[in-house]
Formats: sequence, C-alpha cells, structure tokens
Amino acid sequence: MKVLVTGSSGLIGSMLINSLADSFEFSALDARSSDHAPDVPTLIIDGSNYESMEKAFEDVDAVVHMGANAPVETPWSDVLKNNISMTHNVYEAARQHGVKRVVFASSNHAVGNFELDEPYSRIRVGDYEGLTPGEFKQIDHLVPIRPDSDYGVSKAFGEATGRYYHEHFGLEVACLRIGTANAPNKPVGVRMLATWLSHRDLAHLVSQCLTQPVGFEIFYGVSDNTWRFWNTDHAKKTIGYAPQDNAENYRDSI
Repeated sequence: MKVLVTGSSGLIGSMLINSLADSFEFSALDARSSDHAPDVPTLIIDGSNYESMEKAFEDVDAVVHMGANAPVETPWSDVLKNNISMTHNVYEAARQHGVKRVVFASSNHAVGNFELDEPYSRIRVGDYEGLTPGEFKQIDHLVPIRPDSDYGVSKAFGEATGRYYHEHFGLEVACLRIGTANAPNKPVGVRMLATWLSHRDLAHLVSQCLTQPVGFEIFYGVSDNTWRFWNTDHAKKTIGYAPQDNAENYRDSI
C-alpha cells in the first residue's frame, strides 16, 4: 500500500514512517525540510496552496494527514491556514486523485471541554476519591463536539469535512482523536496518566486504520490506561485496536 504522510518531519509523522516502514511504501509532504525527517520521497510545499500540494497525491492509496500547527494556543491565523485550509486541500486532493482512504489526525481537543465536567475534571488532576476505574461513563465517539480552543475547532472541522467527503464522494475516513503522544514516550504529568498514547499503540492504531474496513469512523487514540476517560471499545470492535501500554506503570516516576 502506498501511503502519503503529511507533516512527515513532526514527532508523530516521523515516528509512524519509521515504525511502519516494513508494512507500507511511504511518501511525504511537509512544509519544511529537516535533518530528522525520514528518508522517503518528500514534497516540501505549503499545504495551504492546493495547486502546489496536490501533485503529492498522485498514485497514492491512502493518506495519513498529520500536518498541522499542534499547540492548543496556536493563533487563529495559523489555525486557518495550516489546519483548516490544508485539511480541506488534503480531502479534495484525495478525491481528485482517486485516493481511497484518509486517516485524519484529529485531537482530543475537539471534545476537550468535557474535561470541565466531573468526573473527568477531577481525574485530570489526580483526584480519584470515590471513583473506580471502569465504573464511570467514558467519553465515546457519539458525544457532541465540544472544542476547547481554535485548535480544537480546526480538528472538529476536519472531522466534519471527512464525513462530507465520505458521504458525497465515497472516501473512507478514520478520524483519530489523539491523546497525549510525546517525545519521551511516557507520561510526564498527572493528566497524562489518563491521556497518554504510546508510540507503539499509535503506530498500531494507524496501521489498523489503513488495513481494516472503515467507512467514516471516529476513534480515540489513547493507550490502555487504568484511568483513561476516553472510550476505546469502538476502535477495538471496529478495527481490532489492541493497545498494549498503560500509563499507570509510570505513576511512580511522575
């Protein structure tokens, strides 16, 4: 399978290419060159410019769209250009070039305001009094959108655009509401005991999204953490997601 990865020099994009190099034939699209970028054919271009970026989609079977400004505090002008305009271009280029599937890096911030509610507001700061893991209602793929920032709005836009392109043009779309995937590849704060996503589990999740049947789906990207408040049952049942890591194993180091 020929897979185009956008944002290939970023933490997640580069990790995915390196982890899954034996399973897929990768190419890449990125806004900048980097000494740390994976050694795959790469188009360096502004993704918000459709005429320049769409050539990267020729002869591609699937796209993993990771390219975006990731910080929650990203100003609106950058969100509009690099998250919203580019994401629309990705879907349109996929349609124009007959790409079958898009795996979209959404974010937990598309529903981030649920963390203002109990019990999630307490779990995120490590207050577990009166709570038992697995016995409180988790946030699933059916909850309403509740973005917590312009960044979260851009990810909700990407999900909505994916549904539009699926229902009108038959594009297969998997939206991943990714939790906390970081460079140390371990939780480094109390909230991450709930939200951490290991590199191994993320690579497995993306691989399953590329190889298993999907129509339009929303999955939570989170490891099998004892105190996770996002539900992974839908991903487990639909594409066989089988996370192996648990943030709880790192509690003593936080």
